[in-house]
Amino acid sequence: MDESASKDVSAKRAADETLGGFRLTALIVTIIIGGGVFTLAGDQAAGGASGYAIMTAWGISGVGVLCLVLSFYALSRIKPELKGGIYSYANAGFGDFVGFNSAWGYWISVLLCTVSFLALLFGALTYFFPIFGGGNNLYSAIGASVLIWFYVFLASRGIKEVTGINVVITISKVVPIFVAIFAIIFFQKFDPALFVSNLTNGAVTDMPFWNQVSSTMMITIWVFVGIEGAVAVSGRAKREKDVGRATVTAFVCVFIIYLMVSMLSMGVLPLSELATLENPALAGVMEAAVGPWGALLVNCGVVLSLIGAVLGSTMVSSESPFEAAQQGVFIKAFAKTNKRGAPIVTLIVTNIIIELFLVAMIFSEQTYQFFYSISSGMILLPYLLSAAYFAKLTFTEREAFEGRVGGSLLLWRVLAIVGVVYSLFIAYASGPIGLTIMSLLYAPGILMYIKGKRERKEPYLQSTRDKIVVAVILVAAVTSISLLATGWVSL
Repeated sequence: MDESASKDVSAKRAADETLGGFRLTALIVTIIIGGGVFTLAGDQAAGGASGYAIMTAWGISGVGVLCLVLSFYALSRIKPELKGGIYSYANAGFGDFVGFNSAWGYWISVLLCTVSFLALLFGALTYFFPIFGGGNNLYSAIGASVLIWFYVFLASRGIKEVTGINVVITISKVVPIFVAIFAIIFFQKFDPALFVSNLTNGAVTDMPFWNQVSSTMMITIWVFVGIEGAVAVSGRAKREKDVGRATVTAFVCVFIIYLMVSMLSMGVLPLSELATLENPALAGVMEAAVGPWGALLVNCGVVLSLIGAVLGSTMVSSESPFEAAQQGVFIKAFAKTNKRGAPIVTLIVTNIIIELFLVAMIFSEQTYQFFYSISSGMILLPYLLSAAYFAKLTFTEREAFEGRVGGSLLLWRVLAIVGVVYSLFIAYASGPIGLTIMSLLYAPGILMYIKGKRERKEPYLQSTRDKIVVAVILVAAVTSISLLATGWVSL
């Protein structure tokens, strides 16, 4: 989840056929796995973490993300009437304005996810066409612009999903991963001595251990972004009892895949070399392990997968504000459709914003990693608020759990609290730059919220809680601007 867009599309556009336990598990696995798996080995090393720090980060994320997955699963069971996506949980639990900010954060996260996809896509294309220069130069921006506006054209024609593209996405991202894992193992390219050396001595910086762990946490949450979409397919289960088992089994399978890619890479190359690999880093690992054909396979897989994933993210990044506007959360204009039923206003507005980020990428030379870290950071608020709402329910609506989810209420309460703590820790791990950018991106949403309420002649920002939230956002934004202006934080 990374690939939150394509994951969500896959979940929302699933066919009506029911699925047994095994097929349901397999479907959830393909929904969760995203393009981040191709880059995580290099990104973790580049963050300055040692092997022990990387393993610690995986351990924390494994527990934290599992708690979030189970929280979303339980919420889908005990509050099935909340149909507005993960931001509806924030609205139900903490009021209209907080719910708006959750919807806003989700939208910005998805469109930034699209930007990161485009940077990674053209970074992979650099392997075949060096003119794209790593995915963040003028030629990459031109190519990305052509692609996204072509997809806007397709979406405006009412195209919801192309089944063939979904098949290509799945094959392109799964096959190279498994080939890489099996090639490293069966060709005996994993060096245990090198792996042990990377555990203790491989860090490329002298950061304190806990800072090394923190630097890795945003990467581990990025590869799981979109987990909320996995729960959406649970309605296709043949048997109710399969849902919880399939959800947990799928998460464990994906976690093992990610962990194997991360650990096996540290047995092929020193962390100092992993840190310098061009994206997708797995291509460099495969080239070191089996030769040029490995890099060719991975780059082809990334390109094909992301061409489809960008289409998925285009759909979701336009549909999420459209649905929010239909529910009275965003301004009325976002609810407009053309004669084919496509959300034309949100398609155009979303892509204009994406275009602005593409232009900024040229002049600031920011990369795939920068945009996915901000995308991950923006979605943390919806995740945090969802987990907090679930935690609130475990204390205030105990009867809602009876007959709908198994297990003791105490267990669910613990899972919810851990999910909240994990989300807060990830926000902390995003660091000063991440928090600065996020505060600046949340601030403009206040104007949209006020405009939307005035259009509907509804009261707004009347509660003390809402006023406090506004004050926190504005103070954070002003502080961020001051830090940027004085040079305390630089992008």
